[in-house]
Amino acid sequence: MLVGGYVAIGAGAVTMTGLHLVTGLDPVHTVISEYAFQTDGWLLPVSLGLFAAAATTFGVLLARRGEDRGAATLIAVWGLCMLLIGAFPTDKPGVPLSMSGGIHRYAAFVAFLAMPLAGLILARRYASSPYSRPVRLLSLASLGVLVLVVAPYVVRMFGIDLTNDDIPAGVTQRLVVLFEVGVLVMLGPVLRACHSRERATAGDTVRATVQATVQATAPASPAGVAVRGGRGQGAPASMVLR
Repeated sequence: MLVGGYVAIGAGAVTMTGLHLVTGLDPVHTVISEYAFQTDGWLLPVSLGLFAAAATTFGVLLARRGEDRGAATLIAVWGLCMLLIGAFPTDKPGVPLSMSGGIHRYAAFVAFLAMPLAGLILARRYASSPYSRPVRLLSLASLGVLVLVVAPYVVRMFGIDLTNDDIPAGVTQRLVVLFEVGVLVMLGPVLRACHSRERATAGDTVRATVQATVQATAPASPAGVAVRGGRGQGAPASMVLR
């Protein structure tokens, strides 16, 4: 399942890169959602669906541990939001917000929050792991850039009209996506480290159980028998003294 998750991430990244190359749009000011309006826009939901499959796979692996269900749920929510973003395209610029556009927008916002929160939870739980620091840094960077993504929408609420030419919306959105996919990629090493630790703990438990069983069922030592039996049973005096 871990390998399958990485295959899905790789295929999703290749598909997203191909979409950028074939459309030739300006990545600085054009947001990723607008690629759906191009001739090859079908590549966008395919890429998002592959990322969703990877997130679902890693979420299932985390949920199996029992201790990480909160993080697993957030990762599963991220995957579901990727599907919603692909299934419900955004509105074209200048068009009033439709139901499809609203689902697209709010699903994206929930996704942008869910993955870094899951990363912070896992980084805290496995603080001793060498992978916890990269996961924490990527999660914090994603939340920091998310503020820049949301800022234009907040400004528009106060009647200040901004266009994509006024702000590098494409850059900030792509940075968030890049950081969050980075968190998803780092979940693999975290899961491997958790599996190795569980195997080591299980091995220690088995060894301790076997040792305790052997000690409980082992016969008394010859010295102990000699002391209890005394010299009347023919034990040498030297053994009795020992």
